[in-house]
Amino acid sequence: YFYNTLGTCTFQQSIDSRAEEVHGFPSQLMTDLDVQLPSRIDPLAEELGTSHSKEDAGDTEQAGYVHVRVQQRNGRKSLTTVQGLKAKFDYNKVLKALKKEFCCNGTVVDDPEQGQVIQLQGDQRKNVQDFLLKEKLVKKDQIKIHGF
Repeated sequence: YFYNTLGTCTFQQSIDSRAEEVHGFPSQLMTDLDVQLPSRIDPLAEELGTSHSKEDAGDTEQAGYVHVRVQQRNGRKSLTTVQGLKAKFDYNKVLKALKKEFCCNGTVVDDPEQGQVIQLQGDQRKNVQDFLLKEKLVKKDQIKIHGF
């Protein structure tokens, strides 16, 4: 503790001088840290490899990942979505093969943000992954499974 000319105790000065002794750098660095927080945090930006400046519909296609998600509808009903397949594939042919393989119904939806998305009835995540690998449409490291 240090006492200044007015007789008041200045605890901060003792902390500053002690920090300089122990750590070997000026105490200003310890007390006057400027912390800048990001203005917008996107938790999926690192995973998807996207930035905020991309506005096109092919973000997932450019990253090279095929995303397989499950969405809960009502009660026990669920919906599986597949997005990010390359544009060179005919989505309707892939959908027809998936429907025949899994004995379920499905559709291709044109989404303005994510491009074409395949929707299947039921939780078909594992089946879709196996199918895409078996037919060599994608590699194992390009598939991302999301959900429960």
